[in-house]
Amino acid sequence: MSQFWINRGLAALLCAGVVTATLPQLAQAHHSFSQFDRTRQLVLKGTVYKLQWENPHVWLWVNVPQPDGSVKIWGLEGAAPGEMSRGGTWNKHSLTPGEKITVQVAPLKDGRTGGSMGQVTLADGTVLGGRRDGGGPPPTGGGGPGGAPAGFGGPPGGARPSGAPPS
Repeated sequence: MSQFWINRGLAALLCAGVVTATLPQLAQAHHSFSQFDRTRQLVLKGTVYKLQWENPHVWLWVNVPQPDGSVKIWGLEGAAPGEMSRGGTWNKHSLTPGEKITVQVAPLKDGRTGGSMGQVTLADGTVLGGRRDGGGPPPTGGGGPGGAPAGFGGPPGGARPSGAPPS
């Protein structure tokens, strides 16, 4: 066997080893929970603006009334649709716009109105899956448009001033 083929085989083996060693780190980086303050849990009471049942993660948009009468829009990221539906309580029709809910959230560390979605409780007491600690996967990367947490493009229908109710 010639030296050329031996060197080529070793190079291919080395490349395969580097790729194999790197992939788990890349996958772990995507699912980092570092943006969320897992030491805090908020309980938000509000009304559903929109449930976006889409890959790679489900998004729940909630209008949360403030003590001064204004409304803040919270963007909450859940797990992948397939993962959420496995528990048997979630599907794309689980929530309707205007429905009153209570949701447990692990908030963003930077104070923006977003977080990782946990359990959702309907007005009639029905609980829709989720972990009590705000257990969905986090947004990825840096900030999104309009000050939205990374990984989402801002409130449905485009960016609005902070606290403006959805149109």
